[in-house]
Amino acid sequence: MIPTPLVLDVVCKDLTAAEQEQVTRLQWRLSEDLPFQIARQAYYDGEQPMKSLGIAVPPQLEALRTAAGWPGVVVDSLDERLDVQGFRFPDSVDADSELWDMWTANGMDQESQLAHLDALVFGRAFAMVGSGPDGPLITIESPMNMAADFDARTRRVTAALQIYEFWGDQAAALYLPDETVHLVRHQARAWRLVARDQHRLGMVPVVLITNRPRTFDRYGVSEITPELMSWTDAACRTLLGMEVAREFFGSPQRYILGAAESAFVDATGTPTDAWETYIGRVLALERDEDGQTPSVGTFAASDPRPFLEIVQALARLVSAKTGLPPHLLGFVADNPASAEGIRSAEARLDKRARRKQRSFEGGWRDVMKLALMMANGGRLPVDAHRLDVMWAPPETPTPLMTSQAILAQAQSGAVPSSSDVVLEKLGYSAVERVRLKADRQRQAGQDALAQIAAAAQQHVAPPVPAVSGGSAGG
Repeated sequence: MIPTPLVLDVVCKDLTAAEQEQVTRLQWRLSEDLPFQIARQAYYDGEQPMKSLGIAVPPQLEALRTAAGWPGVVVDSLDERLDVQGFRFPDSVDADSELWDMWTANGMDQESQLAHLDALVFGRAFAMVGSGPDGPLITIESPMNMAADFDARTRRVTAALQIYEFWGDQAAALYLPDETVHLVRHQARAWRLVARDQHRLGMVPVVLITNRPRTFDRYGVSEITPELMSWTDAACRTLLGMEVAREFFGSPQRYILGAAESAFVDATGTPTDAWETYIGRVLALERDEDGQTPSVGTFAASDPRPFLEIVQALARLVSAKTGLPPHLLGFVADNPASAEGIRSAEARLDKRARRKQRSFEGGWRDVMKLALMMANGGRLPVDAHRLDVMWAPPETPTPLMTSQAILAQAQSGAVPSSSDVVLEKLGYSAVERVRLKADRQRQAGQDALAQIAAAAQQHVAPPVPAVSGGSAGG
């Protein structure tokens, strides 16, 4: 279901002239982007309006709907390969526990997927950092009710506007570098200022996460491109044409020559409908007055294979544009592909996913820097700008091949067998690697105790055997 955007004329006499100018400009940007965003959301959900040419499909059947679903497959195939596993400072091999605690406390394991999905569908997503009762509060906000000014030189948001509903009222928030201005309008009354939150961060607590930004468009580009929408429309029309042809193929049209009018009425003289005539009366036609039997024939049925070939051709265009292998678009060969063949087919898709990770990494780094500032009274660690985002490998893993490759490297001495990098390549998460490290330390302690016990037993004299024989003096 496509969400209903909330666009209002926000004018408040309590704002300064500069603030009102920012609100007006950001509101105009939000209104300008909404048609674009609504269209992309419709294609992602498979709810876009059917664009029939009105030639091959009868008007009575135009109410039928078909959906190809390719935009959703393109977006989801990338989104499924974007999983944040932790954050790490440059001098540490392990994930930073403080940052990971902030991440998990805000439920970002799930919430981060919302940001990735919005960025892929709309071209951008917003993350906001504030003060919560138990520490920094990180939330993901929709680009359908939020707009921002972005400075390409500093790569930071300089102002942001959010319009939303709050307990039945209409509310807005203007985010500035040192304060957040909150506005409310009750029913049809005028807007009024309700609070000025003086956070004094020196930067807007809103982060813009963009997909494929360009030098002339820093606000990102949707993965649902005009080409993909055009091919999806063509596929939907083709599937609709196949649906219409199926009706004729399942119930082919027949013709009757030389039949009397009485063959098409019931016992009361009422004309029968087309279906009753087709399944009943046509099979029991009587001879005419000359004794001639009416001639019955069938028009040739439509073959659905040309429709499928058109859909396959369109799918190949989608595959070439997006890097999706054919099996993800629903076309599977008779012989199943090998694991190596699947990895080769998905190589371009995996490369695109790694580019998405690099594109989103800057946004998540800024989010965690803001969280650190909130937690530490506005102060940041010296090397915060070198914070590294740890991602899960986007490639489709084949455990046997990965294990064999790592085993060969460890045996050759290229990498230590217990290295954190090795465990990361094997697919273990940041939490699992911490647990494995503790297990290794515990096992090392147990082995040391076993060696000490073995060494102590070697220095103990063997027991003296008992001497058998008669009693003394016997």
